Amino acid sequence: MDYQEVIKNARGNIGPYCKACPVCNGAACGSTMPGPGAKGTGKLAMRNYEKWQEIRINMDTIYGQKAISTQTELFGKTFSYPVFAGPVGAVKLHYGKKYTDQEYNEILLRGCAEKGIAAFTGDGTDYNVMIEATDAIGKLGGMGIPTVKPWDMDTIREKMELVKKSGAFAVAMDIDAAGLPFLQNLNPPAGSKSVEELREIVKMAEIPFILKGIMTPRGAEKAMEAGVQGIVVSNHGGRVLDQCPAPAEVLPSIAKGAKGQIKVFVDGGIRTGTDVFKALALGADAVLIARPFVTAVYGGQEEGVAAYVDKIGAELRDTMMMCGASSVDEITDEMIWKEQTV
Repeated sequence: MDYQEVIKNARGNIGPYCKACPVCNGAACGSTMPGPGAKGTGKLAMRNYEKWQEIRINMDTIYGQKAISTQTELFGKTFSYPVFAGPVGAVKLHYGKKYTDQEYNEILLRGCAEKGIAAFTGDGTDYNVMIEATDAIGKLGGMGIPTVKPWDMDTIREKMELVKKSGAFAVAMDIDAAGLPFLQNLNPPAGSKSVEELREIVKMAEIPFILKGIMTPRGAEKAMEAGVQGIVVSNHGGRVLDQCPAPAEVLPSIAKGAKGQIKVFVDGGIRTGTDVFKALALGADAVLIARPFVTAVYGGQEEGVAAYVDKIGAELRDTMMMCGASSVDEITDEMIWKEQTV
């Protein structure tokens, strides 16, 4: 099964909001929520995608032939590619009734693990979502990254106990989810967190803690002040605040500010292995991809996930070969050309 077949199959299983487009660029979704659309005007998901397309590759094949390795090491583990499946929650609401969150997470986690990468799992207002996600991660020997939403501190503490029980090698919080409509007006409330609160959460975790939703150098500084081990440069796929810049536009300044002290991930509109190459060249250590992995699950379950990972990996390897990078560590900003300042 190749990814085009996966997309075709997904159209019979997904929806009614997602159209399983040949290129997942946000154009068909617009502001469709529920569904995979973006907030407000619905154009930010499109901008996320388009800004990666404005970056070009500097080809250079004048070098001695050498083996290409796409492997990367993060938090003491080696992965086949610097690519992770991003967290997605409430799949029945946004993508159709074929799978529950538990079924989706189990398929995604297994499919990713079989290809040598890992998946972030989502969280939700239904407490069972985290129970089931961490249970699935535990069955894979901890090969997954649970994502906890910015609940009140007591709820976070309870969910961190589930994370520890799973043996997960890292845990994340999508702090930008404070802007999601379904997290508003809850009791107890969910929302933003101070540096002091994040410092306490990092201590609760006891494993590498990744903070998702960083969009400014100052935000990265505050995350580092809190003691996090990784950040994700992300505007939540455009779903929490309209009129933001795209991650590709702010990644270089944020990565520069991190100064190698923490791991820098990025998501938002990354769709191909060539996009992954661009993200690494701009300073990321790895990327997250969310919506296309949903299509992969709905279009072929574990086999669909494998098809998408193989596609991404082949594209990354080909781009590295054509630019003289034999390892991901050799990818630099000299290997890309930017049409405008990003």
